[in-house]
Amino acid sequence: MNDNRREFLKKSTTLAALSVVGLNACSKTGNQETENSTAVRTAGVNSKTKIAEWPIKIGENMPRLTVGVSNDASVAEMRQLKQIGVDYVLMGGPPIPWTEESLRKIINRFKAEGLTVINMMIGGHPHTIYGRKGRDEEIKQIQDSLRAAGTVGLPVVEYNFYAHRLMEGYYREDTRGGAGNTSFDYEKGRNLPTDPKLGTPQTAEMLWANLTYFLKAVIPVAEKAGVRMALHPNDPPIPVSHGHAQIMATFKDWQRLIQIVDSPANGMTYDCGVTRETGEDPLEVLRYLGSRDRINHIHYRNVTVEKPYVKYSEVFFDEGQVNMFAVMQEIFGLNYKFGIYPEHPREISYDKEHAGGIKNQYPGGGGYAAQAYNVAYTKAMMQAVVSLKDAAVSA
Repeated sequence: MNDNRREFLKKSTTLAALSVVGLNACSKTGNQETENSTAVRTAGVNSKTKIAEWPIKIGENMPRLTVGVSNDASVAEMRQLKQIGVDYVLMGGPPIPWTEESLRKIINRFKAEGLTVINMMIGGHPHTIYGRKGRDEEIKQIQDSLRAAGTVGLPVVEYNFYAHRLMEGYYREDTRGGAGNTSFDYEKGRNLPTDPKLGTPQTAEMLWANLTYFLKAVIPVAEKAGVRMALHPNDPPIPVSHGHAQIMATFKDWQRLIQIVDSPANGMTYDCGVTRETGEDPLEVLRYLGSRDRINHIHYRNVTVEKPYVKYSEVFFDEGQVNMFAVMQEIFGLNYKFGIYPEHPREISYDKEHAGGIKNQYPGGGGYAAQAYNVAYTKAMMQAVVSLKDAAVSA
């Protein structure tokens, strides 16, 4: 290759990087001005910048692209993920109490196909959520499960603390080319009666007391085991579901959570989509939790919000109000090293027509092909951030 052509290609690569940042800087949706100024400021690209060499490698202290899968997934399903560049997976764990044997059986199956289990969801504690008789036995089982997780090297255990989740508010909505969005409207379920099988409706005060009791019992065990717990915020982030309060539905709630037990083991699943659903700036919330080392898992998705908390649509990653590039830059800036899950794929025709259709709990939700789109988009964002970061260092 002659020198002129080499110089031309070098300049073209730099201009391509600049155009990515420039396009982001032109967007003015919602609170995007704050997000985009961050993208421009931290990129560190100029006409003399040396762009990093490819292929881009994700280092040890960087986020791990992670995809959810069933813990009894077939070898074919595992290989489908491996083929699209996924090396880390998350899943629901076995029934509590977890044991070293039950966890190793699952982890080793995935390891044989080149997949590392980075996160398991723990459940089976309804008495704890409702503050009922029997919660101490559930808590003991979770404590034993955390010890087992630490023994086998499982770094993150995720959990929910819903008294009830309002799935009735979700509906399918058409988007580009006849694909499906998952939309939510609180009015569809606002006045639904309380389910008598769930018992006494839980007030916010009751749930906070129950959560505090739980955290003070399990976080010291998790900390000693070397395991981090990640509580996912309420999604949908509405005030009441079937008469039950939702105590993880606002930024103030998330701030309160991490103060109950002051430990990195007492953290959250940060979700940039849910954060936008509440009307908050995803970057500000990310910085608040991340600077305190309280983000133990990340969900990566985009939304368009009509009215915070109560009416919004989960959309393709490139269509929503969240600046996904700026969020990714901030994540890398925090030196976060756990999972980042590109979740809630959209419904597309290909998935409906192949491999037995779509198996998704959300109306407008997608399958494998749509998840491959999410993975590719997320990996591109990750590589772009690393590339620009390396370029800034070498400039």
